[in-house]
Amino acid sequence: MGGPRGAGWVAAGLLLGAGACYCIYRLTRGRRRGDRELGIRSSKSAEDLTDGSYDDVLNAEQLQKLLYLLESTEDPVIIERALITLGNNAAFSVNQAIIRELGGIPIVANKINHSNQSTKEKALNALNNLSVNVENQIKIKVDSSFLSLYDSHVAKEILLRVLTLFQNINNCLKIEGHLAVQPTFTEGSLFFLLHGEECAQKIRALVDHHDAEVKEKVVTIIPKI
Repeated sequence: MGGPRGAGWVAAGLLLGAGACYCIYRLTRGRRRGDRELGIRSSKSAEDLTDGSYDDVLNAEQLQKLLYLLESTEDPVIIERALITLGNNAAFSVNQAIIRELGGIPIVANKINHSNQSTKEKALNALNNLSVNVENQIKIKVDSSFLSLYDSHVAKEILLRVLTLFQNINNCLKIEGHLAVQPTFTEGSLFFLLHGEECAQKIRALVDHHDAEVKEKVVTIIPKI
């Protein structure tokens, strides 16, 4: 094919080819960029998981990262954020089991002894969610000093959380409001501490607490001890 007409067809063909190549380039570039961004999202660090922007339920690998972070850092801000994230995820029964299997219960329980009150609260929140699982309760070991958290001078926020912990553990033993079994409490377990006479006395004493919310919670517990 010759002459101006032939040259026109050639030019049109070149333009179509160039357009197709450009489209393929954009598509490939977009895929590569998407894959790269997906890789970045899927490889979030443990600290990234605590920044409040990650709304998904964590998987076992992510929970393991979070527990390692909680165990290894001394930064109170990171500790609190990690405890909040763990507590939120411990609201799901599947994660209650995963955290237990990863050895996370002693790590969380250890933070109850932290000197910072806010950290204690976050640790108790996480432990409360974990404690609704009966198998988890067996793993919770906190020593006799734990009972000091039931003293009347303890901050209201802490008292409410340890009273909730007592309720959670007690409720797991009941069927339709009655004790399903009379369990044997292993010495050193949270069961043993919370169902001993010392704890019962401390809880009964709180019926005269100055805070109405604490008193209300105690009144619901007393018939069960």
